[in-house]
Amino acid sequence: MWTRATVTLWRATLWSRLLADRRGGEDRVLTFPNVISFARILAVPYFVWLLLGADQLIAAGFLLLAIGSTDWLDGYLARRLGQVSKLGKILDPIADRLAIIAAVVAGWIAGILPGWLVGGLLVRESIVAVLAVWLLLVHHDTIDVRWIGKLATFLLYGSIPAYYVAEAGFLDQVLAPLAGLAGLVGLGLYWAVAVLYGADVRLAARKSLSSQATEEKDRHEHS
Repeated sequence: MWTRATVTLWRATLWSRLLADRRGGEDRVLTFPNVISFARILAVPYFVWLLLGADQLIAAGFLLLAIGSTDWLDGYLARRLGQVSKLGKILDPIADRLAIIAAVVAGWIAGILPGWLVGGLLVRESIVAVLAVWLLLVHHDTIDVRWIGKLATFLLYGSIPAYYVAEAGFLDQVLAPLAGLAGLVGLGLYWAVAVLYGADVRLAARKSLSSQATEEKDRHEHS
């Protein structure tokens, strides 16, 4: 049986761990931004259930909007609190990708989202995912998030929930056109930043190969 003193001690320990991680370098795991990113990931299955299982379009739309509205929060806190971490650089884009893909696939299954938005997003996400995984596994590096990518994600997080809420009949004459406009602009920016990410991956791979060549040369000189 948990007493009030036990709960207070547990909270104090968690708080001190989170603050202590501020001095832990980029290898830290337990940080405020990482907790937020992980919570966003955990919210995705509930969103899918709301949409496809409970047929609660408005609730699903607002939950997706909440997931998207916290997209900037983890990155802001990481910089503000000095808690930028390697895990955070992986969790943040994973949370974004999972939410977007789940929203698109579930919206397609439910027959809510237009085909051009679904196809454009899924093809783009597949390309960027392959590049990111290749860079991580082969060169042990990650793609840094760009502000234009955040802007595109923001527009898509506004567009897709608007489609859901409009489908439920709430302000549909207003939300449907806004959803289409935001989706079109967001998708265009999403593809633009994908091109930039491709250039980033190429540059990171070249730096990695150059570093490996330098290390190999140094080993031969000292052998």
